Order: sequence, then structure tokens, then C-alpha cells
Amino acid sequence: MKESEWNIISFVVRSKHRKKILELLTAPKTPTKLKTETELHFNAVSRVILELEKKGLIKCLNPTQKLSRFYQITNKGKEILVKLNKLSY
Repeated sequence: MKESEWNIISFVVRSKHRKKILELLTAPKTPTKLKTETELHFNAVSRVILELEKKGLIKCLNPTQKLSRFYQITNKGKEILVKLNKLSY
């Protein structure tokens, strides 16, 4: 693995919420749905979404919408998730 991949893996494992949301986004979901499934506060879900999106691990499928934005894991996110699972994290 490249050093940059290790940096991203380290970034994800530093927060159990990041990994959980990454796993849940294998199908498109809204922040409200993620809030329900994770039982986190909406602010926490929003923060994690922004963090994962900045790293290119997830993407917004309808960014022009102000409400009911759908997010999904990217190919890069899937690769990181596979590597995390191989490491048993």
C-alpha cells in the first residue's frame, strides 16, 4: 500500500463513526437516514459526511438540492473499506 492509503486508513480508524457511515453508504442514503441508523446526533453525521467527502471517500449524488441530498461511497472509499476489513478494523 502507498503511504497516502495508510494516511486515509488511519484517518478512518481514528473515528468509529467514520467507518460505520462508510459501511452504511454502500447504498445511497440521506443524512437523516444515516442519523436514524447510527443513532448519532445530526451534527455528528453532517461532520462525518463532510470529512469523508473531503477525502474523496463518499460523494453527493444530487449536490444542487438543498434538502434530501443522497450520498454514496466512491470507488476509493470501497477500496479503503476492503483494506480496513482485511486488517480487521
